[in-house]
Amino acid sequence: MGGLGHYLERAGFATASISLIRLHTEKIRPPRALWVPFELGRPFGVPHDAAFQSRVLQALLGLFETKQGPVLADYPEEAPETGPAGMDGLACPMRFDAPASKDETLEAAVIREINELRPWYDLAFERRRRTTVGVTGLDIEEVARTLASWLTETPPSQIVKDQTPAAMLKLAVEDLRAFYFEAAAGQPQGDTIGSKQLADWFWEETSAAKLFLALRDRLIPDDDPALQMLGRNSVVPREQWKRFGIDDRWWLS
Repeated sequence: MGGLGHYLERAGFATASISLIRLHTEKIRPPRALWVPFELGRPFGVPHDAAFQSRVLQALLGLFETKQGPVLADYPEEAPETGPAGMDGLACPMRFDAPASKDETLEAAVIREINELRPWYDLAFERRRRTTVGVTGLDIEEVARTLASWLTETPPSQIVKDQTPAAMLKLAVEDLRAFYFEAAAGQPQGDTIGSKQLADWFWEETSAAKLFLALRDRLIPDDDPALQMLGRNSVVPREQWKRFGIDDRWWLS
């Protein structure tokens, strides 16, 4: 959309756009853009909150007061929370058992969680008859092992299911995250829990989140630029950076 803005401006039309990924907007430098700290796919914050959405729209329209750009403004408000507070809205809130032992590895902890979540994932699939899990073509436990293998001294180097190791890594991140979120939706009343509550549960309470954070730390210093970008942009979503104190201006340093 930023590139289209430049094209329309040259044709004489003033443009302004909403940015959900600040890095992209800083590189494209569209004529006018409003960066919002919301989830991907929700440029106006949350559904069914007309007052909040109107404030976002007014801030966007206010950018037209600037006759020449590029202008990149930051929207000052966080999106309101939706749904009940925390995961307590579920009939059976998910709480993982204590580690099998103090020596339990991160890989073993994630596989233990997968086994505890699998019945809920199966119920969610039975109810919805669809899933986004499976892009790797691997069983979900094998997905966890694949991710954990990147934390060893000998990370994967072979093509698997026609995918390079880096491509399989990206797909495995997507598969594992989708499995956890879909399993949560399989709980009684799971569909009533808001996306922020699910994210809070995942990133604050699961070993899978710890695995993703460890992967991020492993990939960023890698010599391969593709792995560096994967670590910086894909393993931990940008909307979670503030939670972990991750600097959101790393590309300017």
